[in-house]
Amino acid sequence: MNSPVTHQAPSAAGPQPSPPGPAGARAVQAAVAFSLAALNLRIAVASLSPVLTEVQHDEHLSSFGAGALSTVPVVCFGAFAFLAPRLTRRFGPHHLLWYALLALSVGIVLRSVPGVLALFGGTLIAGAAIAVGNVLMPQLIKHDFAGRAGLMLGCYSLALSGGAALAAGVVVPLESATGWSWRQVLALWAIPSLVAALAGLPELLVPERRSAHQQQQKAVRHGRGEGGGAPALGALWRDRTAWAVTLFMGLQSLGYYAILAWLPTLLQDHGMSDSQAGWMLSFSSFPGMAASFAAPWLQQRLRPAFAAPLAAAVLCATGFVGLLTSPVSGAYLWMTALGLGQGIAIGLALGYIVARSPDAHHTGRLSTMAQGVGYLIACLGPLGLGLLHSASGGWSVPIAALLAVLVAQTVASFGASRDRHVLASS
Repeated sequence: MNSPVTHQAPSAAGPQPSPPGPAGARAVQAAVAFSLAALNLRIAVASLSPVLTEVQHDEHLSSFGAGALSTVPVVCFGAFAFLAPRLTRRFGPHHLLWYALLALSVGIVLRSVPGVLALFGGTLIAGAAIAVGNVLMPQLIKHDFAGRAGLMLGCYSLALSGGAALAAGVVVPLESATGWSWRQVLALWAIPSLVAALAGLPELLVPERRSAHQQQQKAVRHGRGEGGGAPALGALWRDRTAWAVTLFMGLQSLGYYAILAWLPTLLQDHGMSDSQAGWMLSFSSFPGMAASFAAPWLQQRLRPAFAAPLAAAVLCATGFVGLLTSPVSGAYLWMTALGLGQGIAIGLALGYIVARSPDAHHTGRLSTMAQGVGYLIACLGPLGLGLLHSASGGWSVPIAALLAVLVAQTVASFGASRDRHVLASS
């Protein structure tokens, strides 16, 4: 994905090239299992937004409480990301992803149990599980699909957008078609994560994977370190490229989750029906899916390197301005622009984590930093937009704030798009 760059040569115990991934039929099975797992990393969040007003009413939540509920998963994405390296050392990345999918199912079901405690507790568990998956995915791409990283990055981004589109688009129609409550409909989203866990089970049972897991467990029991030349996370805190990638990830995520949480409410406030507002959120994911799949290609081909993130920012700005001026009459146009911009941005953000890392060990550490810090930045989006809306009594100030975030995002992209590995020698 990168052209060669100069960096310090690893020692004999240092980073080694990632081994080739599985071949043949097993490679197809691994890719399918990976894509199904990725599909679940946005479903729990996106399925809540279209019924947030109902949840708020039934659980007697204030506007702040509703904003906090939307913010909890994003806070988890950041906070629990920093546990992923330790858990990976304990269980290995493939087993850990499998456990995360099971925990995600538990969290989704618990979230649907009556009571505010279950609602927030289930959301917390689901968010923690997704946080671990978020960190693992770029590392697995670098390790298992090193020769097809661009393709798998596209599939990963496509699955994220597709899961969000599916969840946001069918929740309200399912309520209408079945007569079920929002609790029952939200509980259904535990099924895809269970399916993904079943699809990934064969990968855990292949001899080399079982052997690697046993060696990992033995190393942990004997108190040995991670090995393999994994860089200390602290070293990345002093690296400009790592910070540029982290800020780009965080700022584009801030805009994405702010819109994910509040777009239906914004459109409903301007007279759009609940079902139509939920559909518009889902519709924006379709151009986003195409754009995120194309993002790795744009990252490689467009020059100068910052042209792709700049285009993403312009498209997002077009959507934001449209929502400010004529949110209902031009909704399809604004959602297309916003979907394209956000799709390119998330695809680039994930691509930068892989491209700026010389090997899978560095990818794991950079993924931890970029998504840990990045999502803690992003959590300001849903909560901040809600507070600005409550304080101003309208949507002009919140949209203006999102436009300001786009400016900062564009500045960060100049460093993130530079063709240079983290911790490279000057």
